[in-house]
Amino acid sequence: MNAQTIKDEWLSNIRGDVLAGITVALALIPEAIAFSIIAGVDPMVGLYASFCIAVVISITGGRPGMISAATGSMALVMIVLVRDFGLEYLLAATVLTGMIQFALGLLKVGRFISFIPYSVVLGFVNSLAILIFLAQIPFIIGASLPVYLMTAATIGIIWLLPRFTRAVPAPLIAIIVMTAVAIGTGLHVLTVGDLGTITKALPLFHLPMVPLSIETLLIILPYSVTLVIVGLLESLLTASIIDEMTDTKSNKDREVKGQGIANFITGFFGGMAGCAMIGQSVINITSGGRGRLSSMTAGLFLIFLIIVLGDIVAQIPMAALVGVMIMVAVGTFEWQSVKDISKIPKSDAFVMLTTIAIVVYTHDLAKGVLTGVVLAALAMAWKMSVISVSGSKREDGVKIYTVKGQLFFGTMTAFIDLFDYTGDPDKIEIDFQNSHIWDHSAVEAIARVIDKYQQENKSVYVTGLDIESQKTLDKGFS
Repeated sequence: MNAQTIKDEWLSNIRGDVLAGITVALALIPEAIAFSIIAGVDPMVGLYASFCIAVVISITGGRPGMISAATGSMALVMIVLVRDFGLEYLLAATVLTGMIQFALGLLKVGRFISFIPYSVVLGFVNSLAILIFLAQIPFIIGASLPVYLMTAATIGIIWLLPRFTRAVPAPLIAIIVMTAVAIGTGLHVLTVGDLGTITKALPLFHLPMVPLSIETLLIILPYSVTLVIVGLLESLLTASIIDEMTDTKSNKDREVKGQGIANFITGFFGGMAGCAMIGQSVINITSGGRGRLSSMTAGLFLIFLIIVLGDIVAQIPMAALVGVMIMVAVGTFEWQSVKDISKIPKSDAFVMLTTIAIVVYTHDLAKGVLTGVVLAALAMAWKMSVISVSGSKREDGVKIYTVKGQLFFGTMTAFIDLFDYTGDPDKIEIDFQNSHIWDHSAVEAIARVIDKYQQENKSVYVTGLDIESQKTLDKGFS
């Protein structure tokens, strides 16, 4: 890493990154505790994971400004493992998850994110926005009037303050003001401390206490593989979204390796596996965070809050954090996709809505995204499988067939049946100016057409091929 890179990624936005990181740290605490509860482990497991991952990924990750920590999507995968085998096996699975992710990073799998269609990305973004919003509902349904007022006041501060000043992130001001109000008035509202006990202790190096055997590997491997898939999908998709929000590019292969290193280290410090968080990443970006320092600050300030200010942090009203996350959900949701749904192709709309429905219903990102990708691929294959020809006869008696559509294994049979072998004149020209030859099946299809005409003692000329199609055809006939 040269001096210019260090300046650009670490020192170019110190004030914005530090303030944004502080805001993110405050929002990380209740979520880390909640995700720990989901996974069935002590709240400190999620808090230690968020600290370790945020700090390590700030150095090793490929997307400056993106926040990674313990996440709900990963926690859902861990439930059965923790229930059946306990925390130590979860720590071992976290270490293995990191090793697999790092290996995949070396294999440069990050590039495959480009194969995820935009309709699926929209479904991913919108479904996570919905899940973020739904996760806040339990905190406000049936709550007291002060909770509603504090939530509304938080939303009001976040909405109005940027119109007057952006010197300090509005969510940070909202959290501080609402905490001061709650402490100063002695209101009896749900606080961060009510979610779980915060232990004032640094994470210590700890080898997972599991037997080093094939049996242990067979137990944790299925969970680790699932964690790898979920973690990389969420991280790479979030990185793509932050790329778009900041109009910058990121190194996806480095991000994969970085996620692996972060999880590997986290497993030795009592933390659960994690990945990028779209909600906290959006908070970071909208609060002014752009560089690696924002993620580093979030991790370090998080552990500072735990060790030094644990008693004060425990008094932060959940109503304030609920208001922050509601605004994150509103800001994350792609409202333009709702307006454009009648304008985009029906297949794309179906893919987006299906992705949203599956993710929201199952709370499983991998199922929704993979289903969306498969549906999009099938839709594209269906569109590409349409091939046609239009025939015309020149003055010299040559019959010209103009091919429209893609020639590949899916259109091979249909292509062969498009010609009038017995009724055509002695000379036929097949024009591929509006088509493309993709594979050996396409070459075989052309060979069969030529053979059928030759059986009728007729000659065939293939014209209009682009350079790649010509090379494919020449290799097939050589």
